[in-house]
Amino acid sequence: MTAVHTEETHATATVANRRSEVTRWIAGLHDELTSFFGRLDRGGTFIEDRWERPGGGGGVARVMTDGVTFEKAGINRSAVMGELPEAAARRLGGRGAASGTTHFFATGVSLVVHPRSPKVPTVHLNVRYFELTDEHGQLTDCWFGGGTDLTPFYPHLDDARTFHGALHAMCNRHHDALYPDFKKWCDEYFVNTHRDNEARGVGGIFFDHLRAGDSEYGLDFEAAQAFVTDVARVLRQAYEPIVDRRRDEGFNDAEREFQLVRRGRYVEFNLVHDRGTTFGLQTNARVESVLMSLPPLAMWQYAPRYAPNSFEARLVQMLEPRDWVTDIAGA
Repeated sequence: MTAVHTEETHATATVANRRSEVTRWIAGLHDELTSFFGRLDRGGTFIEDRWERPGGGGGVARVMTDGVTFEKAGINRSAVMGELPEAAARRLGGRGAASGTTHFFATGVSLVVHPRSPKVPTVHLNVRYFELTDEHGQLTDCWFGGGTDLTPFYPHLDDARTFHGALHAMCNRHHDALYPDFKKWCDEYFVNTHRDNEARGVGGIFFDHLRAGDSEYGLDFEAAQAFVTDVARVLRQAYEPIVDRRRDEGFNDAEREFQLVRRGRYVEFNLVHDRGTTFGLQTNARVESVLMSLPPLAMWQYAPRYAPNSFEARLVQMLEPRDWVTDIAGA
């Protein structure tokens, strides 16, 4: 066996070991999140569905449709691999093979919960790990991504402050530039550009291509993974207090109708702009899992108009990006 062949074999084994480790890590986070939202719902149960992807890998979908607090809650994990189509490679922005075919490995956990009450916001969270290799199994790129964002249907300013305050504190434990950088990215990403740049919600944090050794944050692989782990666990501080203080508030038909209209805007973003949805559809992932984020009910009104200072108008105004950690305007 030549020295070059020995090095290639070792590199391929290292890639396989890391994939096995991060797959177990994601499975552990999936279990934690399922337990957390099962407790937070106070009565609903998750149904599990395992699936395999033609071409390599598969996943586990857990969906609650009989919840007490949540009208629908989906928490999915996957570990998929295969040849990367050219269009998907361009969208990913990773460093693929210099020549020949690029192969991918991706594992992650993603959740979206749609509460019954319009007084309780929808929340989305995902964390993921990507690898690109050449046709010989040599690693060409790897990175972490993820984030979490809040989509309210009623203009409770304190809820946005609670959410962002928890994210700010969590990010600062790792590097004080993470929150401002990733908040800005989130504000710019979760936007329906086809609706005059209307924000989907009040944001949160969003990041991609977080690589070990990036000069901006100085995180090695273990430190980057530790940060992403904290992102996956932050909803205990960021979301649970909001659910607990809003779950028993009453609501009327107008508030429920507006919730369904805003859910329609949520659907528009996910189907038109969301990178994860596009990646899943382009790589032959399971459609039910890719579209898990969609609400059970939504509504589209023709050119709705809201009276000044109505709760609907105040909610739309609340979606404008702002510094939720220090801003007290409107309190």
